[in-house]
Formats: sequence, C-alpha cells, structure tokens
Amino acid sequence: MSTAQQQTKCRVPRSMELYARAEQLIPGATQLISRRPSRAAKGVSPAYVARAQGARFWDVDGHEYIDWVSGIGAIILGYCDRVVDEAVRKQIETGVSYSVSHELEIELAEELVSTIPCAEMVRYAKGGGDACAVAVRIARGATGRDKILFCGYHGWHDWYLAANLSEEATLDAHLFPGIEPIGVPQSLKGTAIPFEYGKVASLSAALDQHRDEVAAVIMEPLRSEEPPEGYLQDVRDLTRREGVPLIFDEVSTGFRLSPGGVQPYLGIEPDMAVFAKSISNGYAMGAVVGRREVMEPAAQMFISSTYWSDLIGIRAALTTLREIRRRGVPDYLQDFGRRIIDRMNETAEETGLAARCCGISVHPHLEFHVDDPAAGRLLATLYVQEMAKRGCHGYPAFYLNAAQGDAELQQTTEAARETFTILRRGLEEGRLQDLLEADLTQDVFRRAVR
Repeated sequence: MSTAQQQTKCRVPRSMELYARAEQLIPGATQLISRRPSRAAKGVSPAYVARAQGARFWDVDGHEYIDWVSGIGAIILGYCDRVVDEAVRKQIETGVSYSVSHELEIELAEELVSTIPCAEMVRYAKGGGDACAVAVRIARGATGRDKILFCGYHGWHDWYLAANLSEEATLDAHLFPGIEPIGVPQSLKGTAIPFEYGKVASLSAALDQHRDEVAAVIMEPLRSEEPPEGYLQDVRDLTRREGVPLIFDEVSTGFRLSPGGVQPYLGIEPDMAVFAKSISNGYAMGAVVGRREVMEPAAQMFISSTYWSDLIGIRAALTTLREIRRRGVPDYLQDFGRRIIDRMNETAEETGLAARCCGISVHPHLEFHVDDPAAGRLLATLYVQEMAKRGCHGYPAFYLNAAQGDAELQQTTEAARETFTILRRGLEEGRLQDLLEADLTQDVFRRAVR
C-alpha cells in the first residue's frame, strides 16, 4: 500500500482485498494490463465489478459508476443490451459449438462482406490480439515475405513484441515504455519494424530500406484524433505502388464512426482489416476481413481453432452489427461526443482550469495545459481519483457507447465542475501532491496514433 493510501481510508477495500488475492494466484493479477488498478487511481478507483447495466456498473464495494471506458472499448450498445443478450440466450438453447460447422458462420461473413468496403472474404478469431496475429500470418503466407511494418498498438503476440528485441525500444512510442520481450524468440529480431504516424516519408523510407522483404503494413488508421490531411491516402497509394498489403487495425475504432467501420468514414480502403471489441458488444469475438486476392491463400495455411466458430460470439456479433445500423448508433455517438466536448470545455472555462477537451467526437480526451510534465501526471491522476469519488469511472478520456445519455452527461458535468475546481486550486496553491489519495497512475498505452 502506498504512502498516499496509508494517509487516508481506502475507498474500495473489497476491491483491494480481491486484488491482493489475485496477485498470489494470477501472474500480473489481471488478464488485461488495462484492468490493473495502477492504470487508474489505485485505492480510490474500482478494481472489481459486481454487475453492470446500460451505461453503468456497480463495484464490489457497492459504489455505482458511469463507465466512461465502455468495457475497454468492447461495449458499444451498453451493458446487458436486451436485444443482443436475448439473441445469445436463444442460441445457447440450441447449442454453441458442434462437431461440424453451422450456417451462422456464413451469415455473419455475408454481413461483414456487405458492410465493410474491403471485405470479400472473412476469418474469425476471439479477440483483437489473435485477430492481428491471424492477419499477419495471412499476409506473410500470401506474399512469401517475413517483415512487417507497423504503426500503433497491435496486441501481445510474438510477431509484434519482436520489435523490442532490437537495441532501441521501438515499442516505446507505440505501446508504453519498458516492455521487455521476455519469451519472444531472438530469431524474430528485425522482423517487426515501426514507422512514424502522420509522416508518409517515414513509411516510404522503411519500404525502401526493406524492399522486397515486407509482407504487410499494419496500422491503426486513427484513434482519438483525425489523421493529417491526405496522409492515409498517401499511405494507400504508396503501399499499392510497392505491392505491399495494407492492413487497418480497427479494433479500437470499431463501429463507432460508421456501421462499416472506419473505412467509409475515411474514404480509404485497405487490403485487409481487423475487428474485435465492439463488434459483439462485450462477447468474445474477432474478425479478419480482406480482399479475395490476399485472403484466399489462407485456405492453404494452418490457421485453425475450435472456438473461433463458437456461436455465442458469432450470434452476438451478427446481432450487434444489425442493431448498430438499426439504431443509428454512429450518428448518435458523434453527436453525443460533441456535446461532451462542449460541456467539458465550458466547465474548464467556468472553473478557470487550464484544460481542453478535444479529439474525434466518439473518443474525446482531456489535455491539461501545464508546462511541467510531472504536474500534468499529477493532474491526470487527481482527475481520475476525484471523478471516481463522484461516480465516474475512467481516464482523462471518454470511450462512448449508445447507453450513455443526458443523465450521464449531467452527472459527469457536475462531477467535472467540482473536480476541475479542486485541480485549479491545487495548482494555484502548489499542493497537488497533498491532494493525492492514490498511487500515481502509470502510463497508459502510448499510441503513436492519436
């Protein structure tokens, strides 16, 4: 327990008790790094959930929260969505895994092909990391080349972490610093090479340096900021000219910007795309889609898993995608996000805090305008801490879902007004450290893609 925690009564004792138990049984205590208490305000933010509904969840200590993380981006319709959950329940009644295939696998593939611009063929997975690994395997098999040029975060598999086998910690700007590639074969050194987002010259130089060796370029097309004007079209033109497949990792963006993912929104069509998270509103599911020319060679590759055709995820995905379209979710989220940005900026101005809410409407974020990086880190942790006390779980950012509405916006505005006032006074009085009741938040994923 930190000194800060010792100075105040722990707000979430049950969560911390469970976390201590988990540390003895589970290496790293959680299955997902983003769920570690150190990523929020440890000792103040919730670490264990009891139940969820709509836009909110209740922790094991009895506190209710608006979830502004939306299940780490996996929830797009809202927790326990009635339509999706009922479809899954009905599927369970007739079976979810068999000795032979089920027609539903084809039905979802047809839905994806009819919705996503680059999709002509489809393979399934169970999450974003393994879907990226499948996409990379297919690209390598289709091209007969080994090297992957990447930008952004693409999971935990060997192909990606191999970037940190080099002397330079090349994932520092794409993930977060200090990742040791323990367990990754040294023989993979030099097979995963990063390039800088927003500068087509960086990608061009990498393609020149590794000419005729590159199996694919994989990148997050955007995350929380609009891409520089013309950049992605330049990337598309360059990869097409060089004969290198372009893969869009759409795991984070999902279907919040359009029912067909990010491609219709950007007007750029890659050769392949990877989806997970919001594709199925919290049920385990992932998909790799792409042009027939790139995807069809996968028929000769050993890419196989019993649970990739599990019908819980497939039924949830099919239902979620149809509900996203039927309810007009992307339009709603973009409008709601603009309202959040306006409210946060109005509140910052009212309270006199040097902060700004900005970014794309479906995933806006806060920036604290201070010269000292240490003060900025303190402000970020204090924001998480004080908002948690007021029933708002999250980071200095907002991951939206369709269950969030006027009540959540009003509560969050009031919480932000109180929190911003505390932060401003702490800055003026030079006592930010004294206000801290939690450990400093550790660096969240650093994305080269903003």
